[in-house]
Amino acid sequence: MDAKITLSFNRVVIEDAKTYAASQGLSLSRLVELLLQKVIASGQHHNIEHIPIEDWVSMVAEGPAAYNAKPLGKKQKAAYYKRHK
Repeated sequence: MDAKITLSFNRVVIEDAKTYAASQGLSLSRLVELLLQKVIASGQHHNIEHIPIEDWVSMVAEGPAAYNAKPLGKKQKAAYYKRHK
């Protein structure tokens, strides 16, 4: 069963990734799914820096990959938990 999710990326990365996916005959969604399956299936990565998609991200992005995560605020947490009851 397919499910939709929302991801946020730098606009340039998205544009370059779409171009790359199209050159491979894939949709961006399918490309991301394949990359995630590869990471999960290998099961040999102890942290995010060892995941093999870094080379791919570097190929489609300008500069090194950066992983930025912002903690949720109280209102955002409350809204999240309310939606997922």
